[in-house]
Order: sequence, then structure tokens, then C-alpha cells
Amino acid sequence: FSLTTNNRMELLAVIKGLEAIRWENAEVHVYSDSSYVVNAINKGWLVSWKQKGWRKADKSKVLNDDLWKELSALLDYHKVEFVWVHGHTGHKYNERCDELATTFADKISAGNI
Repeated sequence: FSLTTNNRMELLAVIKGLEAIRWENAEVHVYSDSSYVVNAINKGWLVSWKQKGWRKADKSKVLNDDLWKELSALLDYHKVEFVWVHGHTGHKYNERCDELATTFADKISAGNI
């Protein structure tokens, strides 16, 4: 995905993680430094957008609604808790994810993939 945004990729990461679970009603804890993703769930934005036909309170279209629709459907199959972690503060797994993403992006930029 060369022409994308960090928000789309953070959403896609959650979607792909949940899609990898092959059984229903899994108890899942998603730790993310994406306040965009975590707040949309924990503050009820996703539910509100869905109820309003994928529109925000000001009637504007929800950005990335294609991915939000996918995530919304997956959340119906699992028990998911979203936990926000502050990025780049030494959280072991957050740092590892950042390292993997950066390494991969650097390889793509260098034409090695």
C-alpha cells in the first residue's frame, strides 16, 4: 500500500489480526498507540457512525468507512477490548511492532522488496 495513511494502516492491522482468529467469541485485547482506532471504539464513535449511516455528527462522511465497516463486522464475532498505549515510550510490544513496520518500510523504499 504505497499510497495510504497511517490511520488506514493502523485500522488494517487490527482487521488482519482479528481475521487471523479462526473461531468465534475469542477474547482479544488490542493494544495500540493509535488514538484514532482506540478512541473510535472506546468513546463510541464507531457505533455512532454506523447508526448515522457512516456519517459524523456534522453530516460529513466518515473517513476510511470501508475499513471501519470491515472492523465493525469483525467486532460482532469476538469480545474485543481496545487499550491505548503511549507510543515510543518503551512498551515492549509497541516498540517491536514499530521496529518491524519501519524495517519493512525502509526495505520497500530501498527497492529491496
